Amino acid sequence: MNIIINDERKIDAVQKDFNKVFPYLRVEFFSKSHKLGDTGAKKFVKPHAKKLGECRITSNNVEIVISPEMTVNDLEQSFGNTYGLGVLIFRQSGRVWLETTVTDSWTLKEQNRQGEDLSRDIG
Repeated sequence: MNIIINDERKIDAVQKDFNKVFPYLRVEFFSKSHKLGDTGAKKFVKPHAKKLGECRITSNNVEIVISPEMTVNDLEQSFGNTYGLGVLIFRQSGRVWLETTVTDSWTLKEQNRQGEDLSRDIG
């Protein structure tokens, strides 16, 4: 299943759709992009009730399609290039959420599967 992203989508709606497709992953939006391997700063987190078009820094009005075969790095670059926003993906590992900065070359499907494996026996 793919997730379509455009200016009219609210951040919280994108997060909910993302979590339905990837239940062991979480996406967070930031007002600043980050470099490969860097982590996001909490002070730059975008309010979840805002539409992506309201947060836009760049003028590209292009849809983004999120698919399971997309790498984390590709997803982060797409949001940076299209919206000028930083995006970080977090993977569940038991009861904690880890940033995927070391494994940004993995696909979203691989990340989600790893999160499921690491969280399976936690009750």
